[in-house]
Amino acid sequence: MSEAIFITGTPCTGKTTVSEMLSSKLGCKLIKINDLAIENDFVLGIDDEKGYKVIDIPKLNEKVSEIISRSDELLIFEGHLAHLCDGADKVIVLRVRPEILRSRLEGRDYSESKIHENLEAEAMGVCTAEAYDIYGEEISEIDVSDLTVDGIVDELSGIISGEKTYPVGEVDFMDWLISNL
Repeated sequence: MSEAIFITGTPCTGKTTVSEMLSSKLGCKLIKINDLAIENDFVLGIDDEKGYKVIDIPKLNEKVSEIISRSDELLIFEGHLAHLCDGADKVIVLRVRPEILRSRLEGRDYSESKIHENLEAEAMGVCTAEAYDIYGEEISEIDVSDLTVDGIVDELSGIISGEKTYPVGEVDFMDWLISNL
């Protein structure tokens, strides 16, 4: 029986780095949602205003479900769209304080409008809210702002094994949003 773990969050919260280390530690397969969408031609186009790829979520969801149904091992799906797909046994949302996120986004040369959009999304907990709509209380939300990569991997391992819990609603960056309007 396979188990599917979805690791999601706003861009630059550490999903890729952490997922690569976690899959190596657990000896399981890592599937990067963005790569899966591109490899299977699920890109519908580019958003003219914001410059990001528009993904066919229903087709992506179908592919993710197919992969899960054909597997008998632990799978980690990583990407900021992962939580929009069905089939997760656990969904983990990585959160980072907006002031830290800003420097990471700037380090990737994101445009100011894209930085602002992602900071607002993080402050409002958009990925958490979207995941909650699909999975309810079954998701974990963890503020990784002050953790090392190894520390995050350890915490996620604890969530996956059921030893640790990070209930939804304990991470709150709304004060940042209010003070930066």
